[in-house]
Order: sequence, then C-alpha cells, then structure tokens
Amino acid sequence: MQGEFDRQICNLLDKGYPQSAGLGKRAFLNRVEPLRERLPAGAPRKKGRVPFVIVVKSEKLRAGDALDLEALKGEGNVNVIEPSELPEFKPIDGVALPAGPAYLLLDIDLGHDSLNFTPDDALKAILRRKRWPLTVDEGLAVLAHYPDILKSHNAFSMLASRRGDKRVPALWISKRRPKLGWCWAGNPHTWLGSASCGGRVGA
Repeated sequence: MQGEFDRQICNLLDKGYPQSAGLGKRAFLNRVEPLRERLPAGAPRKKGRVPFVIVVKSEKLRAGDALDLEALKGEGNVNVIEPSELPEFKPIDGVALPAGPAYLLLDIDLGHDSLNFTPDDALKAILRRKRWPLTVDEGLAVLAHYPDILKSHNAFSMLASRRGDKRVPALWISKRRPKLGWCWAGNPHTWLGSASCGGRVGA
C-alpha cells in the first residue's frame, strides 16, 4: 500500500495538481502526506475494484482545472457537463466528505454488478450493501490515478453528485477519450454501472 500511495503522490505532482491548487510542491505534500497514516491494511486489488485513491477536493483547484488535468477536454471530444456547471453538482444527503483539502476514498467498486440498473435502483442497492456512491470529484480521482480504467472496465455513474434534477453524472469512453457526461436517473444502460466505495477517511 505504501508503494501505491507513493505512486499516486507522484502522479498528482506530475499532473500539476499543486500548481492548479495554487500551492508549492512542499505545501501540497504537507497537506496530502498525513493521509499515509490512514491507508487500509494490505488488501489485494480485486477485479473491478481499487483499494484506495487520493482525492483532491475540487474547491482547491481553479474552475475547470480538474477536467483539464485529466485530459477530458480536447479536439474531437465534447463534454456534456461543462466545467462551469460542475459546482452545481453537490453531494447528496447522507454523503459526508472528510475535512481538509484531500482524503482517501476506500474500496472502490466500479459497479459491474449494477450494469443495466437505473441509477435510482443502483443507489438503493448500494445503500443496502452499506456502501456509498461516488461524487464527481471521486470519479475523476479514480480516472486520474487509473487512466485506463474505462478501457478495461465498464463506464460508471457517480450517484453522490446531483443538482436537483434527473441528471446523474457519469464517465465513459467517447471517440477513444474519457468523457464526462450524464444520464437520466430512471434510464438503464447495459454498458453503465454505478460506482461505490466502502468509506472515506481524512487526515
């Protein structure tokens, strides 16, 4: 787990997260390094699951930078959710995010078992299993640390971020590039699951 934590730290540095958050490298590391003490015990990675990812909260990044850093924008790719809309998607009731600028998302399941479920039904199933849906920030964090995840696994919805309407944000591949879009809460898709996590811990 320590080696994977180091890899993710280097990944954030390489992608320019400190600069986008308006921090120097040392200041950024001082805020993220305490999460090392909260790493889960050495659970092996399971198919379709990720043991943990480091999540940097979007308010620590300038508007739109989280998308730019994950290369979700570019020639030939159109995002259905624009960066200016992202602040309107808030955590749903019952989802509490740890304090601080960054935290660990634990035991991430990309939702293969919920393929062809409506997002509404998937949310009920996730909560029955005493798990939690993911926010947009968390979905982007999974993609940041595992950029090939959408090629090797199903696309996934992020049910914990909503804006008071029927739209549910999701990540999938379009024109061979990751795409941040949305689907209707009542519509099922054979290629779209709903991601969940076992918990969240801060420093």
